[in-house]
Amino acid sequence: MEDYHKPDQQTLQALKDTANRLRISSIKATTAAGSGHPTSCCSAAEIMSVLFFHTMRYKVQDPRNASNDRFVLSKGHAAPILYSVWAEAGFLQEAELLNLRKIDSVLEGHPVPRQAFTDVATGSLGQGLGAACGMAYTGKFFDRASYRVYCLLGDGELSEGSVWEAMAFAGFYKLDNLVAIFDVNRLGQSDPAPLQHHVEIYQKRCEAFGWHAIIVDGHSVEELCKAFGQAKHQPTAIIAKTYKGKGISGVEDKESWHGKPLPKNMAEQVIQEIDDRIQNKKKLSPALPEEDAPIVNIRNIKMPSPPTYKVGEKWATRKAYGVALAKLGHANDRVIALDGDTKNSTFSELFKKEHPSRYIECYIAEQNMVSVAVGCATRDRTVAFASTFATFFTRAFDQIRMAAISESNINLCGSHCGVSIGEDGPSQMGLEDLCMFRAIPNSTVFYPSDAVATERAVEIAANTKGICFIRTSRPENPVIYNNNEDFHIGQAKVILKSKDDQVTVIGAGVTLHEALAAAEQLRKEKIFIRVIDPFTIKPLDKKTILESARATKGRIITVEDHYHEGGIGEAVCAAVVGEPGVTVSRLAVSQVPRSGKPAELLRMFGIDKDAIMQAVRAAVSKSRNAE
Repeated sequence: MEDYHKPDQQTLQALKDTANRLRISSIKATTAAGSGHPTSCCSAAEIMSVLFFHTMRYKVQDPRNASNDRFVLSKGHAAPILYSVWAEAGFLQEAELLNLRKIDSVLEGHPVPRQAFTDVATGSLGQGLGAACGMAYTGKFFDRASYRVYCLLGDGELSEGSVWEAMAFAGFYKLDNLVAIFDVNRLGQSDPAPLQHHVEIYQKRCEAFGWHAIIVDGHSVEELCKAFGQAKHQPTAIIAKTYKGKGISGVEDKESWHGKPLPKNMAEQVIQEIDDRIQNKKKLSPALPEEDAPIVNIRNIKMPSPPTYKVGEKWATRKAYGVALAKLGHANDRVIALDGDTKNSTFSELFKKEHPSRYIECYIAEQNMVSVAVGCATRDRTVAFASTFATFFTRAFDQIRMAAISESNINLCGSHCGVSIGEDGPSQMGLEDLCMFRAIPNSTVFYPSDAVATERAVEIAANTKGICFIRTSRPENPVIYNNNEDFHIGQAKVILKSKDDQVTVIGAGVTLHEALAAAEQLRKEKIFIRVIDPFTIKPLDKKTILESARATKGRIITVEDHYHEGGIGEAVCAAVVGEPGVTVSRLAVSQVPRSGKPAELLRMFGIDKDAIMQAVRAAVSKSRNAE
């Protein structure tokens, strides 16, 4: 109890009154909206009152101040009580609460960063704590500042594995500036939560994960004040026994009320009952933060020197990624790297070697790794690069999707893409990743084909808003670009070109090198092809592709180490749709692959130089026959 001083009776009563005002505001807002989750708000009223008006230190009119304490509402459906808090504090107008969920209001159904007081979007349950871990790690190890991070979770979301990935992470790194609050209100959406009110089981679980765990009556402001006042050398979990719908007579602790607003007549009666319990209208003001977070600049990060590769030298783009990231780390001390125990395969270990204090080992927990990266990147505190095998990002797709809704600027690098990894077999082959990342709003998808392009992709990604994905390969391929080659998002490179070109071939990574090998062979048959390296698959350089197609009688062949669905072929088809006289033939992996040598697999799945030559000859002879 190092820092705890019991609040006086006046303060305790003011916190109770504040909690009841938050209840009233949440009920009014959801009834006006005709939808929402008032019962989920009411169970957390005292928690929110004590947190925001007794425990947390922040500037009300500057919610994103770098020195403010952070708050993440992991149980995002309780958004109305978060909005009520900011109205109570004076940042929002009370009247705005009645516009909840309207198309012209910033107060959406779940928290989003369009709201100045929301750092990460929540609502897909089980993800808030991972982001809070990233914020706390940043506060403790990068900012070395005194701000603390609070995360409120519902008991229903404690069934999500991602919560326990985050619990393990925080326990391992002893994030003593992190507090998780479990709102154990017993009831889920359609059924009671599995442990109901067995708070002692939650306590044992938290302790097993290395947390200091305290059980409290979640409706006692005094117990909450005391619990929040405890400082330990480990993260703290406050397990609050609460009742869903607390304060709403006839609804409190009853099933079948999840996500249902109170009907107008009932709401009026309940509001009157709650209002009668309020003794004082006086509003509390939060304490101000200690302004000790450093000023950070992550704009316009430039590599300290150009690439130093030699044309023709063989390099795997996965290794070039590690070299580039380590180099970028010298340009700005806010560049950080995260990995999921694959650093000696993705080559992020090269960054760790040169910048050990800025590398975060996330172990084999990819969902949490993405959430931690999102948390680290909030408030522009860091430029985060997270890497693993491309295929393992598929298990974090929901976290990546929510990162986009969070308007996060994170950079993800997926290595070991495609069948070209060889003997390890299909469980390790990224064959869906382009499809997945192309579907993410405002994403940029880089697919560099040599070491120089990879280094440029890393530098560009560091300065690009939104989710950036860099796809790297295992095989070593020759460097094809000079070190002074300029790269831009959405600008393809025409690698081979002549006035006699008959077909345009678009490849990336290993398949670009197969296309170049095919071109060399075809030249002996007096068949000339134009070869394009797209550099970014999203956005795609439609202009260059169309110009090349028109110069080659409308004939395009795409070849990719990826499944047909959602990859380069479909991206090209979308770019040329409706263009008269343009035909696209697509070579891609057509079924679940198997183990084998890389060259054998490229051949087996029809994406090697021989398959390209065959497709080119077929396209040329088809048009000759037509003539």
